[in-house]
Amino acid sequence: MDLGVVSVRYARALLKSAAAMNLDTQVYTDMQTLAASYIEVPQLRFTIDNPMLAKEQKQSLLETACGSNPTDLTKRFLQLVLDEGRESALQLMANSYVTFYRQQKNITRGRLITATAVSPETEAKMKQMVETKTKGTVEFQTEVDPDIIGGFILEYDTYRMDASVKTKLNAILTELKK
Repeated sequence: MDLGVVSVRYARALLKSAAAMNLDTQVYTDMQTLAASYIEVPQLRFTIDNPMLAKEQKQSLLETACGSNPTDLTKRFLQLVLDEGRESALQLMANSYVTFYRQQKNITRGRLITATAVSPETEAKMKQMVETKTKGTVEFQTEVDPDIIGGFILEYDTYRMDASVKTKLNAILTELKK
């Protein structure tokens, strides 16, 4: 069976169970942490996929990868995945859960890139602007990239506003080359 189909089914079932138990937000945090753990520690995938490692050790490792205090529902879900031998799709399941949760709660991810750190007030204004445009909640992330020289780059959903000095200078350079 296709891993994408399996991961979507498990993620939807987990979201439905978590919502019924009013634990969907806590499980969301667990799944975000698990997905991030897979990215930050590439060896995690190989360790979990290792058939020589006992299920109890895999369970303990996955619970640790879910953060400091995963919910009981998350622990039971991990046990189910291990019992069914679907641990190779666990990263996809975590990512699918995060995606479904964001869709259900109308959460958009936004990113603001600036040349220097911005004040909390400026960050709040940009976040508020994105929330007004998307008519939902925004998970906002700010980054500092001195390479853009000045200005900012704002990204959310499929929208990208590039008001950086670097882009404007490159546009002028392109025009001069013509």
